[in-house]
Amino acid sequence: MSDLTAGAAATEHPATGNPPAPGGGRTVAAAVPPSLVARLAAGVTATGEPSLVETVAPLTGERLASLPQSTPADVEVAFELARRAQPAWAALPVRRRAAVLLRFHDLLLKRQDEVLDLVQAETGKARLHAFEEVLATAMAARHYGRAAHGYLRDKRRGGALPVLTHAVEARRPKGVIGHISPWNYPLELSVGDVLPAFAAGNAVVNKPDTQTALTALWARELLIEAGLPADLWQVVLGDGPVIGPAVVEHADYVSFTGSTRTGREVAQRAAARLVGASLELGGKNAMLVLADADLDRAAAGAVRACFSSAGQLCISIERLLVHRSVADDFLERFAARTRALRLGGGLAYGADMGSLVSVRQLEATTRHVEEAVKAGATVLAGGRARPDLGPYFFEPTILDGVTPDMAVCGEETFGPVVSVYRFDTDDEAVAAANSTPYGLNSSVWTRDTRRGRAVGARLRTGTVNVNEAYAAAYGSIGSPMGGMGDSGLGRRHGAEGILRFTEAQTVATQRLMPIAPSFGLDDRQFAAVMTGGLRVLKALRFK
Repeated sequence: MSDLTAGAAATEHPATGNPPAPGGGRTVAAAVPPSLVARLAAGVTATGEPSLVETVAPLTGERLASLPQSTPADVEVAFELARRAQPAWAALPVRRRAAVLLRFHDLLLKRQDEVLDLVQAETGKARLHAFEEVLATAMAARHYGRAAHGYLRDKRRGGALPVLTHAVEARRPKGVIGHISPWNYPLELSVGDVLPAFAAGNAVVNKPDTQTALTALWARELLIEAGLPADLWQVVLGDGPVIGPAVVEHADYVSFTGSTRTGREVAQRAAARLVGASLELGGKNAMLVLADADLDRAAAGAVRACFSSAGQLCISIERLLVHRSVADDFLERFAARTRALRLGGGLAYGADMGSLVSVRQLEATTRHVEEAVKAGATVLAGGRARPDLGPYFFEPTILDGVTPDMAVCGEETFGPVVSVYRFDTDDEAVAAANSTPYGLNSSVWTRDTRRGRAVGARLRTGTVNVNEAYAAAYGSIGSPMGGMGDSGLGRRHGAEGILRFTEAQTVATQRLMPIAPSFGLDDRQFAAVMTGGLRVLKALRFK
């Protein structure tokens, strides 16, 4: 670690900046005292004498928490407890379940400073980026608190025989959801994803990443305060390759956010048991700056798109496609804004970007940048680690002259690094954006919004933002969000975000006569009557 950061810091780049943000705010030790850790850790399902794993605060490198680790046997216990609690919860009217989400919404906004401290302490991100998690989670709670009844209510469907057949589509809960959530957005991707599962009448066994488990445990505690039965949300911790398969083995449905490689394994295990899964996986997201874009607005948007949460955002932009006619002007503005970003680790607002989460992320980011520079890429801004600020800080970095043979071109960096590419036509830009197996998010910038939507419609990504980085699509909670291709299966948000946690059931009631020969008709006569009836129904435009 020390050799890596020292070497990166010593690398000479002429176009660097990134002054430290003003100090202030509480220390990690003050914000996350041992008493809080002990209280939250009590929510982990871990029996006997569990082994302990220590986590580190990325901002400072100091010890953060010592957390109990679950075993596969503990996972089985967690599912048993959740399965016992689920039927009584499912028996409640949807509006009563949804009311818990609305109370949680209010508690979250009221006590947001508590969880902002936790998110910063566990991830190292800037406070404004931590607030984005509060914002997204509150929006999800409000949406499903208000809309769950409409999504889940029985719906009348066309029957086999008009008037004579009464058909209803009903939605039943899956049972117990196995939810595996990552470290990068520990509030939004833990509780934000399980809120619709609870509204649909399910229980949840959640395996958050140990590094950010305190945030998930805090959210569980707050949801219980809002009225959720305690046994309905079980939390297990442990090494992914050990505990993850145990979660999938017992779940009635699996929700997973993480790497594409691990997502394939989760999908295979779920498929072997014939249970469903939704997977949000990796990405190599592109931002397209068209020739008519407002360059100042696009440059400001690119800063948000590329460097929010130090680039450790699933929908972060890592490829910047710029029309050749405006590339120089745009890059001058973008690089100036990037060099001016203030890096900092205080538990207060003020820093523009925080830290990477771990030495692993620092090593991956450093490798991509150093290999690209060695192969001929040019650093327009950033390009080095900043151990003077904290153990895992890395400057927001813009690389020009990246070629397909460089790892940073095709591999997901998941750090504050973006590569620049030029294009001459919209067709060329669309082809470049679609040249990756991933398809999670994209961004299009133009003064002509109709043109922006038309270009966006040609991009193979689950979400497209026109004149915004990622927040417009992600924050539209009533619309689905997810990936195409290697970026995953299924969707969160909107109708799909809650219906994935249900089984569809059709209940059809037949009146007066059976759908079979009757009233003295023989088989041939019955077939003739039904044939005529089908022709009449088509002529009358029945569906």
